[in-house]
Amino acid sequence: MPPKAKFTRDIIIQAGLSIVRENGIEALTARALGAKLGSSARPIFTVFQSMDEVQAEVKESAKSIYDEYVRKGLEQELAFKGVGTQYIVFAMQEPKLFQLLFMSEQEQPPKVVNVMPIIDDNYEDILLSVQNGYHLSKSTAEQLYRHLWIYTHGIAVLCATNMCIFTPEEINKMISQVFKGVLKEIIQENGIGDNYE
Repeated sequence: MPPKAKFTRDIIIQAGLSIVRENGIEALTARALGAKLGSSARPIFTVFQSMDEVQAEVKESAKSIYDEYVRKGLEQELAFKGVGTQYIVFAMQEPKLFQLLFMSEQEQPPKVVNVMPIIDDNYEDILLSVQNGYHLSKSTAEQLYRHLWIYTHGIAVLCATNMCIFTPEEINKMISQVFKGVLKEIIQENGIGDNYE
């Protein structure tokens, strides 16, 4: 008969998430997790097969937290701008989780046109907010989204690594200025018309 689990799956995941939030994914070891739970590491492995499995579950929990930020952005009147702002807010409020999700080295680096669907499960919803919000074709919306993500990701990385800090007003102004400039360029390039500003 297998030993009775001392901790539930969720309790272990939440403890692991707490460690990652404080010190990053590298700190999530069996010993650290046992100490966080006030136990040895042994009870962890009555629930999980390995630390790789624990880390994968913690990453899924981090994604769920990030998803809430995206949902909050999508509910705003300017949904695409809302998502960009929330992406940066997530980096500021949850820097270690942001680093885990969006600053981990990729085994095979994808081309920039493919990176967002790979790293963000919310890609299709966000893309739809661009298409619907600005009446753009899918390919034009993808182009705009890609440019703005690169810029927004840069700001978020600066925040997540404590390189610098921005006020909400500064973030709002920077995103607006770059968005208008890129959109104008894309419109001219594609001969769409200029009724989007």
